[in-house]
Parts: sequence; structure tokens; C-alpha cells
Amino acid sequence: MIEIKELSRDFGTIRAVDRISFAIDSGNITGFLGPNGAGKTTTLRMLVGYLQPSSGEILLDGKSIFEDPLAASAIIGYLPEHNPLYEDMIVVEALEYVANLRNMSKQFFQTRKSFVLDSCGLREVQYQRIGTLSKGYRQRVGLAQAILHDPQILILDEPTSGLDPNQIIEIRELIKNLGQEKTVILSSHILQEVQALCDRVLIINKGKIIVDDSIDNLDSYLAEYHLLHLELEGENIDLSEFVDYYPEVEIIEQSSVDDHYSMKLRIRGAAEVKPDLARFIAENGWLILNLYTERKSLEEIFHRLTQEPEAEKAEPQDTAIQDEPEPEIAHIQLDEAETDAEVEEEEGR
Repeated sequence: MIEIKELSRDFGTIRAVDRISFAIDSGNITGFLGPNGAGKTTTLRMLVGYLQPSSGEILLDGKSIFEDPLAASAIIGYLPEHNPLYEDMIVVEALEYVANLRNMSKQFFQTRKSFVLDSCGLREVQYQRIGTLSKGYRQRVGLAQAILHDPQILILDEPTSGLDPNQIIEIRELIKNLGQEKTVILSSHILQEVQALCDRVLIINKGKIIVDDSIDNLDSYLAEYHLLHLELEGENIDLSEFVDYYPEVEIIEQSSVDDHYSMKLRIRGAAEVKPDLARFIAENGWLILNLYTERKSLEEIFHRLTQEPEAEKAEPQDTAIQDEPEPEIAHIQLDEAETDAEVEEEEGR
């Protein structure tokens, strides 16, 4: 279990991370998102011990990672966004080098090497020099190094960067399986990937955590309206009486072919009208073919929450969210560019 308590990091007069707190249990995958300069990369670097916090604590199973950095490193696997590799090494040589750095026994290394070669799809290139590999295969090597020692905690920054669609599916499945028994923190610029893999999302903006919630509850942060999709079958279908009774309901789209009707209703606020709507339809003898709430994309939620002034952000409402097919979500880039002060400090090391 990871516990973050009042964690801050300053670079001169600039506060990149401002007293954030959260906890992550094992057995789930947490997405960690943030726009440019939000403090995401700084937080991840503190989590793996690369940066010291200005204040606050990072606890792994109740122990500070800075009390015994080597012990903490033994249970953390880290894949940074810019995957550092020795290009003159062959793949198995690089894995053996990492195993020696981690003092892995020969027997344990052989077992784990076989696992990562298969799970990361590296069998066919295991004797190839890393400098000759494509970007996708280099990313696989980086992931193999991160999970080689079977860590309890995995911190993955852009794990599918550079992979083709088939490879992305394979790596996502691997991450899902790892997330069943390990603590996984996933940072990705592809919001569709976060929505597909993660149980929970943390969004950081201007150094502060602004969202810490389950994927299914994110719609409640934009509760000014929600949309209902409705398909009906019957004669002379007319919902005007229902709409007159519920002023917060508006029909914004409708079409019909013979006795088949399709409608889209906009529901203002957090009102839950589906039970009453279903009763009204049944009383009129019409048949419901489909009725579901359209979920907002993670892209829209991220944009709204990180662009609006903090005082104007909507508080989450207790609204029930119906399971329905996931909408198409565009890939957007959120390349992390931390503060100039951080860059200067890194260059000065």
C-alpha cells in the first residue's frame, strides 16, 4: 500500500507539488493524470525516490521510502516516460545487468527472464542489440526491466508509447493481470487507455489533487446535465406530457421509422428521471428497446476540470451511472513539461 501525506516539492520560489495526500491499495490500477506543468512528473519522481520532497511523507506499507531507499527500490518497478536503455547491449544482456544491480539470484533471474520475455513479446529479439530495435520493441524492453524483479508496486509512465495496435492490446492485458495482485500507477497521454485500464483516477492540476475517484463516478464532476438515449416501439408515441411535468427534461433529438422511435433527452442537473420515464412509457403501452445514460468522455472531464477556475469547478453529485457501451474517445497529448526551475535543477545535477 502507498500512502502520500501532505507531500510538497519546491523549486526555488515555485511550488510544483502542493501538500497532496492520497492512498493506493494493492489489487487495482490507478490512473495519474495532469496537464503540462501540473506536478505529475515531479510526484512520480518522488514516489520512486529520485527526488526528495520539500515536506510530507511517502510510505510503503507504513515505512518511509527514504528510511531505507534500497529496500523501497526492491519493491518498486518504474518505467519512465523517456525510457533509458543501453543501446550497445543485447536484450538478454540488459536484463541480466538489471538483475545483477538488484542482486537477484541466478535461479530467480532465469524464472523471471522467461516470464518477461514471453509476457512482453521479446522472445524473437532476445539476442538482438537494443540499438537496432524499433521504438515499440525498446518500450517492451523497458517494461520487461521494470517488472523483472517481480515488484509489488509498478509505476508506469506511458507504457504503450510507440507500440502498434496489436502490441498495445497485449501490453494492456499484461498490465490488467499485474494489477490484480500489485499496486499499479499508470500515467498515460492517451485518455482512452486510462479509461480502459484503470479502476480509479487521480487528476493533479497546479500542484494539487483536484480529482480522486473511481472511473465510474467521474461523470458526477460535470453534473450540470446528462443525456439519455431512448429507443421505443409502439403507436403514436408522444412524450410531451412527460416533458411538461418534468421541466428539467428536454428532447433534443428524435426520429422515427414506422413504429420505431429514437430520442435523445437532455436532463439538467442531477435529476434521476429514468424510473418515472419507464413507468410513463409502460402505462401508455409502448415498448422500451433501449434506455441508457450517455457517459461523458474522460477527455471532456479532464479538459473541463483542468481549465476552469478552481472556485467554479462542480462538486461531485451522487448520481447513478448506467453501464453502457464506451464512446469513442480521441487520443490527446498531455506531454509533461515541468517547471523551468525543475529543468534547470536536473541539468545542474
